[in-house]
Amino acid sequence: MRSIRKLTYAILEIGSNLNRLGAAIQIFLIALISLNVLCVILESMPSNNIQEHRWFNQFEVFSVIIFSIEYLARVWSSIENENIKHGHPVWSRIRYMLTPLALIDLLVILPFYLSMMMVVDLRFMRVLRLLRVFKLTRYSSSMSLLLQVLRREARSIGAALFMILMLIILASSLIFYAEHRAQPEAFNSIPAAMWWAIVTMTTLGYGDVIPITIMGKIMASIISIMSLGIVALPAGILASGFNEAIRERRRTYEKMVHMAIQDGVVDSIEQKALNQMRETLGISKEDAANIMHNSVNRSMEKHLERDMDKLRNEIDSVLHDRCPHCHYNVKWLERRKSKDDSNDSSDQ
Repeated sequence: MRSIRKLTYAILEIGSNLNRLGAAIQIFLIALISLNVLCVILESMPSNNIQEHRWFNQFEVFSVIIFSIEYLARVWSSIENENIKHGHPVWSRIRYMLTPLALIDLLVILPFYLSMMMVVDLRFMRVLRLLRVFKLTRYSSSMSLLLQVLRREARSIGAALFMILMLIILASSLIFYAEHRAQPEAFNSIPAAMWWAIVTMTTLGYGDVIPITIMGKIMASIISIMSLGIVALPAGILASGFNEAIRERRRTYEKMVHMAIQDGVVDSIEQKALNQMRETLGISKEDAANIMHNSVNRSMEKHLERDMDKLRNEIDSVLHDRCPHCHYNVKWLERRKSKDDSNDSSDQ
């Protein structure tokens, strides 16, 4: 049973890194998710075709069955994940069920079962069914990288969003007191003025509500200039974190490549491990080839430099042992002199 569970975990979580079966299942699930999102979009179009609605319902039932089996299989095999293991298997599975991706897997099948037990608003069900698009994040290294950056930079992004919220409140309050008397319908309250503040700070400028007083125009100009840098803070934090995460992944792959080429040969096992690491980190084949090429060149340069240093030391030692006058090796002269002395003593 444990071997089956390990195989299930490897197929669902490792996928194409394992074998063709894992790759085929991943492709099937990605295609099914994409078709589900397409069906939700097409269902919103007005149509009186009964056969079409029947086909959509049958496809929905088929999709829910597949997604339910996938969800149960992931929960069952989750204890094979070293990062999830936590005491008793039940608690490990509960811990997995509370992870973001597992919650998304649950939410995409929940509307179907809710509709069987109670009357559910069709619009609410469609919104929840659209969450199936987030299942694609599991199969996209770029999306997983983005989620990783969001978790890492959560505090910085939260601080930037708090600053933006404070600026929105300040801007809407100031423009309300400046424009309320002149435009009581457009700026009838501070919450109503927040629409103008958001549109102005994000430089959209729809033009449906504009200040007409001199004080309002001055405040609008100041707010527009102040918001240019503050509103862009979250995007800058995300871009910086994204670049840093990409560099970290490249460094991780470079370390693994360096370890593989230390003996001068990359065998089949090491190559398979490198390919698996490349797919896990989301590094393209071209980048991986460049990293391998650069690592091999650096390794050859280090070996060449080490050999040159060794040769240089040998040459220096030989040069230092030569007589400055006759340029004969000093040690050879000493051995020759001692041999001559021993011969003279024997003749006597």
